Amino acid sequence: MYSDKVMDHFENPRNVGEIENASGIGTVGNAKCGDIMRIYLDIDDDGVIKDCKFKTFGCGAAVATSSMATELVKGKSIEEAMKVTNKAVMEALDGLPPVKVHCSLLAEEAIHAALWDYAQKNGIEISGLQKPKSDIHEGEEDGEEY
Repeated sequence: MYSDKVMDHFENPRNVGEIENASGIGTVGNAKCGDIMRIYLDIDDDGVIKDCKFKTFGCGAAVATSSMATELVKGKSIEEAMKVTNKAVMEALDGLPPVKVHCSLLAEEAIHAALWDYAQKNGIEISGLQKPKSDIHEGEEDGEEY
């Protein structure tokens, strides 16, 4: 069901924890399944993500996508981090079962939410960044499946 990479990131998650005085913190959830993901970013004066940590409450796929997302943005510029999509997270994990794709969406949204927080704190605009949703299903019709 899960790839070896998903299992590895679930059993040995990278970058778990919090960053004190983080440059940006993003929290998103999925009310339909109960997953909550929080990403912490430490961004230097040149706009490079020096460190990235996460705390996730959820299933194994949510933990694995959080872990992989932190690996994908660490050391990257803000612009490069903006290009980390749910598809990129899934590909880096060698895929996810269709019923777990929403976990990769959480990871993408949590990164964007942390970048939004950073931009708000610093009074800057990040090209292509929109105000994040607190729940990945925000704005959907009730009863819609994911």
